[in-house]
Amino acid sequence: MKGTMLSIRAGKQAYQQIKEQGLQADDVKLLLGASGGPKWFVLQRLDRYLFGDWFAQRQTPLDTLGTSAGAWRFASLGQDDPVEASERFCQLYRTQEYSANPDRHEITAEAVALLEKYVPQHAVSQILGQTAVRQHMIVARSRGWSAHEDRRQALGLLAAASLNSVNRQWLKAFYQRVIFHHPASDCGFMRGWTEFNTQFVSLTHENFRSALLATGAIPLVLDGVKNIPGAPAGLYRDGGITDYHFDVDLSKVNGLVLYPHFSQQVVPGWFDKHLRWRRTYGERWPNVVLLTPTDEFLASLPYGKIPDRKDFAQLPVAERKRYWKQAVEQGQRLADEFAEAVESGTIRHRVEQWTA
Repeated sequence: MKGTMLSIRAGKQAYQQIKEQGLQADDVKLLLGASGGPKWFVLQRLDRYLFGDWFAQRQTPLDTLGTSAGAWRFASLGQDDPVEASERFCQLYRTQEYSANPDRHEITAEAVALLEKYVPQHAVSQILGQTAVRQHMIVARSRGWSAHEDRRQALGLLAAASLNSVNRQWLKAFYQRVIFHHPASDCGFMRGWTEFNTQFVSLTHENFRSALLATGAIPLVLDGVKNIPGAPAGLYRDGGITDYHFDVDLSKVNGLVLYPHFSQQVVPGWFDKHLRWRRTYGERWPNVVLLTPTDEFLASLPYGKIPDRKDFAQLPVAERKRYWKQAVEQGQRLADEFAEAVESGTIRHRVEQWTA
């Protein structure tokens, strides 16, 4: 829609339902959150609206599924004050500082310190002690060369990327998908996911923070997480390796899937970023509502782009912090447009069918 900051696209089933009935919070049964590091900053104000206002009156449980930054975002949900938790995470993340040439040990230590402040142990108790929101996070269990922290890891990544370019399913030689889930979830909507020898592990007080740390453990950037309690022994890494923006069967979700996403493209796995022919579209996700920034929104940001991890190296600290703060604040326009669309009912006219 011309002159807007937010694109609202939906698969055929979701499109027809919204055209006829609009969109209510209880229509949404699953909330998706992608990997992407600081790219999520433009969505933080939208998260704040969803977590604090729109979902406040829900009468049915909400499932969440996230990898890496998406899973970290959703760790706010289930805490006693999810809006405050989201704000805290955003503040901690965008004000991070490192030495001039940080190694993976320094970056890992900073991630652990951030986790301690964002999800202290009492917050884990809050999340696991309620059932209104049921967390699911994907982590990749490393195999072969990829299960090492030395130069063999780089060789494993190269081999995995090469095989993935031929057939995405060949990634299972290097990574196993492990889904950590809220103990109240039966994972029914995911039970057909057999790709990458998928396994399911219940979240507990002992493994919640380890699983959350692992789903953001970017290869070569952070240390992997070893032997997560309750899960098969091994070294665990970023869930975005297998499920970067997702390409999974969502047909068993009994309702709509809401996907606030920072990119207009949906990239299945981490190694697919540069494989232009490998994308997920609405034909495969008929029940998904995809919310993304428009080109006009992107053009309005400093540098004409959303934040990314390269900003750590390419921008002076003060400039990066200022830019990231502006990106968060600009994201308020996405939240305002979505709020106006659902509350007024004009989403019925705003929504477009997602075909490509």
